[in-house]
Amino acid sequence: MSPTLLVLAAGMGSRYGGLKQMDPMGPNGETVLDYSVYDAIRAGFGRVVFIIRKDFADAFKKSVGGRFADRIKVDYVFQMLDDLPSGHTVPEGREKPWGTAHAILAAREVVNEHFAVINADDFYGRDSYQRAAGFFADLPPGTTDEIALIGYPLVNTLSDHGHVNRGICQIDDSSFLTKVEEFVNIEREADGALRGNGLDGARREIQEESLVSMNFWLFGPDFFSRLEKAFSAFLTQSGAELKSECFIPTVVDDLIRSGDAKCPTIQTTSHWFGVTYPADKPVVVESIQSLVAAGEYPAKLS
Repeated sequence: MSPTLLVLAAGMGSRYGGLKQMDPMGPNGETVLDYSVYDAIRAGFGRVVFIIRKDFADAFKKSVGGRFADRIKVDYVFQMLDDLPSGHTVPEGREKPWGTAHAILAAREVVNEHFAVINADDFYGRDSYQRAAGFFADLPPGTTDEIALIGYPLVNTLSDHGHVNRGICQIDDSSFLTKVEEFVNIEREADGALRGNGLDGARREIQEESLVSMNFWLFGPDFFSRLEKAFSAFLTQSGAELKSECFIPTVVDDLIRSGDAKCPTIQTTSHWFGVTYPADKPVVVESIQSLVAAGEYPAKLS
């Protein structure tokens, strides 16, 4: 069975206000999501599932999902605040979503095959999808409990317009993930070295080739049961906090530390482009134009 692309889009209306991040980025009005789905299709993915919120479902299906209906099977699931494991309830006053772990759980009833997880507003590049599809294709028949990460060299995720925050991957000699360490304010300094602040506040040098996580994860269908267990534990510990969130890297890190999972890192040669804020748009537009000029993408996606 072809793998599914699971797109985290429930936050699309919050950071931009409405669906403004569907602004055209390509030479013929293509959006970042157009390129993500295009890359997934040509890599061999058979379905895309969008995780969205009910309050903008109609607008999303019309302006976003409808563009892909004749190119790949499209499904939708809703991230809802009260969709919680048995025994848990939403605390009074809670309005903030529960995080990416909860978002992925929204797809547990509709995804029964291997799947990749991406952010809706990130450009990941052709090679990353090809490597993801290759990972799934090489799995032994019947395996359902895989966890893997598409990792980017830090230098391929930097910005020319300021510092970035990244999760730096620590890996063993077999390229299995052992830890993701968060660094903030990473930028190239006057001496040419890249440095960032660890969570302890210390500023340290980081190698350009260090792998970073950009939230491109690969999972087998058994991950949903692991995720629900982890999310339930999170709710027991932190569910009463009105702004607490449960994130996928934290869940994976806990599984690795407990010995319940191994996570190979798969390095891609692609460059990552982020459109988290409207000011990022010119950089992404220029980068896509360069890829089109180089023949990586057609001038008009079809």
